[in-house]
Amino acid sequence: MSRPPTGLHNVDLLAVYLNDHLAASIGGIELVRRMIGVHGGTQYEPPLQQLLTELHEENAALRAIMVDLGLPVQRHKQVALWLGEKVSRLKLNGRLLSRSPLSDLVEFEFLASAVRAKRSGFESLREVADADHRLDADRLDQLVEQANRQHAWLTTTRREVAARLFGGNAHAPDAAAGD
Repeated sequence: MSRPPTGLHNVDLLAVYLNDHLAASIGGIELVRRMIGVHGGTQYEPPLQQLLTELHEENAALRAIMVDLGLPVQRHKQVALWLGEKVSRLKLNGRLLSRSPLSDLVEFEFLASAVRAKRSGFESLREVADADHRLDADRLDQLVEQANRQHAWLTTTRREVAARLFGGNAHAPDAAAGD
């Protein structure tokens, strides 16, 4: 039994929360763009292209939610995340002048973790939709399901990359993870 809507609380905190998720989406878009360049012509390019399209749609959905709720977009957070993604490229990971094979694994792991956080954000907004009908609960449900699909692909892919990099069986963790 659902409880009746009670209205939004802590709107200023919701604005911070949504701006943080919006900024993180910019970082994710930039990372996936870079990964498409690295993985062009491989089996990973088409799903990364699809992921990029979906990340742009999710970014637009977050912006629309903020507009619908009358919340300000703090561009400085987006710029900071954009710059942070660029600076992260300078990280030394065992190779000075060339890309380390470890970079693929780290990037797929990071994306898998980021997608889980994004899904949690959409789930939290889904709860808010019960308190404020300006939010489209069905659309939020779709975004949660989309994040679930993204996470499933990223999990499989990062396991494949790890097995290729270090050896082993990419499917061995399935039983342990309950997947």
